[in-house]
Amino acid sequence: MLRLALMASENRAASALARTFPGGRETFVAAMNRKAAQIGMTSSWFVDSCGLSRKNVSTARDVAKLVAAAARYELIREYSTTPQVSLTRLDSGTQINYLNTNLMLRRDTGWIINLSKTGYLNDAGYSLVLQAVIDGRVVDIVLLESYGRYSRVGDANRIKRWIEERVRPAMGKS
Repeated sequence: MLRLALMASENRAASALARTFPGGRETFVAAMNRKAAQIGMTSSWFVDSCGLSRKNVSTARDVAKLVAAAARYELIREYSTTPQVSLTRLDSGTQINYLNTNLMLRRDTGWIINLSKTGYLNDAGYSLVLQAVIDGRVVDIVLLESYGRYSRVGDANRIKRWIEERVRPAMGKS
């Protein structure tokens, strides 16, 4: 369920994780809020496990703190960057394919991505957060309120090019 929630933004999986957490949804959300406070997310508050409620609140700065903290967990890095996974339904034997919602992980784009998560809400637009290695440096990128499904990828690529262009010329100077 964790892999599906992270890679495919499968809200039913995130809901199942909260529902089956010891103490249920309320306890799960309380644990989310405690963890957010522990890592310094002072402007964030969560009311559901899926991130779908308008009452969930955060900032780009807090999301960057979350990315940095999440990147310390190997399982989160692995699951969030899995390009695709196939599962077999136990009741019917039917195979179900899940794709990562980050297109950059499903194509040969030249990115080295350590951690990734996409999102979409009517109120907030499209989002993309990732930790990548650009020119040998670990960079956390938080893109919120992109206007279109593909604009977040375009924005990330422009940031990558900008960093590469800024770093390479500076390295060549003495």
